[in-house]
Amino acid sequence: MDRRQLITAGFGLSVPGLFAKAAKLDHTRMATLTDESGKTPAENFEFAKKFGLRYLELRGVPGAKKHYSDLSEAELKEASKEFADHGIKVSFFNSGQCKFALPGTEYARQRAETPEQKAKRVARDQQSFDTRMETLHKSIRASQILGCDKVRIFAFLRTAEPEKTMQRVYDILGPMVKVAEKEGAKLLLENEVACNVARCDELAAAMKAIPSKAFGINWDPLNGHHLKEEVFPHGYALLPKKKVWNVQVKGKSILKEFPADYLEWASIYTALEKDGYAGQVGLECHIFGEEQIRRSHQCMEEMIRVAERRSS
Repeated sequence: MDRRQLITAGFGLSVPGLFAKAAKLDHTRMATLTDESGKTPAENFEFAKKFGLRYLELRGVPGAKKHYSDLSEAELKEASKEFADHGIKVSFFNSGQCKFALPGTEYARQRAETPEQKAKRVARDQQSFDTRMETLHKSIRASQILGCDKVRIFAFLRTAEPEKTMQRVYDILGPMVKVAEKEGAKLLLENEVACNVARCDELAAAMKAIPSKAFGINWDPLNGHHLKEEVFPHGYALLPKKKVWNVQVKGKSILKEFPADYLEWASIYTALEKDGYAGQVGLECHIFGEEQIRRSHQCMEEMIRVAERRSS
């Protein structure tokens, strides 16, 4: 037995597992959200070509004021062909599934509402809840036509004490995950600051509560940061690494001109590589206003610069 075999035997690991090279995070594994990086699909493709991107994340159809999940099957097939013709794959399908108040719960609102406004909101949330399975099937079908198996989901709008709501949330999400499992899709729970799962510890708890090969994580570090979480390295250390299937970068977290939101993405990239992260990193610019598209270009340029600087 040579030295390499001895070391391998001592740790109880196979040679490929011990000496596997981490997949490099560079521009070829980055993406951008369609409705924040162009006013038309053509502008999305121009954006991708400029930065050498191979992926796009889908949410709203740029310029159409509707979600990709609302397109007809014929429109979806046409969009899929257009992506293929431009050499672009879809890395993630950003559904808004379960981003509303869970009926019977109250969530913290930033603005006051009249009794009439509340009644309309409650009715709207109830309808969204009642049709959640129909919406789920619709999102899964759309994503699959577009060649993607990863669909985003949320944990309902955040209550004052999320821990008291979570078992009910798990009981609702569990059957939805079963649907995805049956359909050959994956549901990725996002840690969203406005929802019951916002921090890394809450993501980890959800993965433990619903153990399924079809249930994973869309990690957006800045969302936890907004709840005063130390997202890296502490929060990241809590995540089950094999369940992290997509990562998103908010614009303000990559630009140093926003010090309150800035995160050390170079260190995060390196940690993801070390832990064998195999997914993509998508830009969700979220710097709103007339300059949003210009800002998306600026943010993607910085995302790539930070990644490449690590190996220079």
